[in-house]
Amino acid sequence: METARGVVLATERYGSAESWKYFAKDAVMERRRDGSRGESRGNPIVGAFKSVFLPQGYPESVSDDYLQYQFWDTVQAFSSSLSGTLATQASLKGVGVGNQEATVAAATITWLLRDGTGMLGRILFAWQKGSKLDSEAKKWRLFADVLNDIAMFMEILAPYFPACFILIVCTAGIFKSLVGVAGGATRAALTVHQARRDNMADISAKDGSQETLVNLAGLLVSLMLIPVVTDNPILTVSLFLLFTVLHLFANYKAVRSVVMETLNEARLSIVLKGFLRDGRVPSPLEANQREPVLLEFRKTVPIKLGVRLQEVVESPEDLNLALRENNMPYLLGVRNGCVCVCLGPEASVHDEIRAMCQAVWLSSKLSTPTSRDPPTQSNWEMVHESHKMMDTIFNPFLKGVEAAGWDTTRTLLDWDEWRVEWKTKNH
Repeated sequence: METARGVVLATERYGSAESWKYFAKDAVMERRRDGSRGESRGNPIVGAFKSVFLPQGYPESVSDDYLQYQFWDTVQAFSSSLSGTLATQASLKGVGVGNQEATVAAATITWLLRDGTGMLGRILFAWQKGSKLDSEAKKWRLFADVLNDIAMFMEILAPYFPACFILIVCTAGIFKSLVGVAGGATRAALTVHQARRDNMADISAKDGSQETLVNLAGLLVSLMLIPVVTDNPILTVSLFLLFTVLHLFANYKAVRSVVMETLNEARLSIVLKGFLRDGRVPSPLEANQREPVLLEFRKTVPIKLGVRLQEVVESPEDLNLALRENNMPYLLGVRNGCVCVCLGPEASVHDEIRAMCQAVWLSSKLSTPTSRDPPTQSNWEMVHESHKMMDTIFNPFLKGVEAAGWDTTRTLLDWDEWRVEWKTKNH
């Protein structure tokens, strides 16, 4: 193509924001920025800022919810930084900084006890809840931030209860250790979601740069804040409560902005119930907006996935009942108030989704007041009914799920690692 500048030899672009053309005129090749892409000629300072703090290839290299999430994450980090300053000041005052009667040994012992109990808490929490942090990343991310605020509030109050100071700061240390595990693990899970070009390391590194910049800003504000709040407990607590409200609000908005396309128990339950109710599969955006982000303590029939065979059946007769109407590589049963799923080694991801759909349906049915605690035979009748229902609806349901934009190549369902091979029943 020939223009007034010469013949266009080639065009190139850098992501969606930068575009250039190469012209040939009088045997010379010249590179010029493409004038048709107005936003590509932005301020070089803005371009440098993006290069330092945003992942390479932004916005194509990240999920659509990246910018909104990072904005609220920045707000919460800034608020947490200021709250942390107030808590640190209180902790230092509590261990005797500024008190001539305090000894270095006593302060050191207090600090070591706090760190030691925190280390034990970190190990125990990772052991008990490590597998839940992937499947329920939003809930545990918000839980970590709430717990962090509670821990800092305890540190602020600790100096005013000298008789219980060590107990309070050790408890706060345990809480903060749980925050470290839950916050770090869920951030990694969210990074996996945001990465669209296998660029998890880049996203994580840039997130670290953003957090460092925010903490630096928080440090500068804290330098002005500390002289004002020193020896003023009412102002300290008031500012802490203000920062805490902002911190929790920003965290809630952050996890609410995340739109995951993979199915966990909550999202699959929303999608399945929507399909059964009106024949339409909710989109990832709709389901994520309705997904609960607070840890729930209401009484429902829990679901256990990937359990041992003895948690599904307890006799050969039960095994025959579990196999009736069932030609799938999994077994379902209701025992001890739980819906349990036993998975075969050859089960695919689609089989896992189908098994979870049945388990969700059974849990919902058993949670209703009229069906709670039915006799054993009724449990098996409902299991058989769920198999027949899935034979009818699962294929159109799965097609609708894929058409709505959900990722069915993997899931975030909380499967344990037990896999069982069983003999088919004798006819």
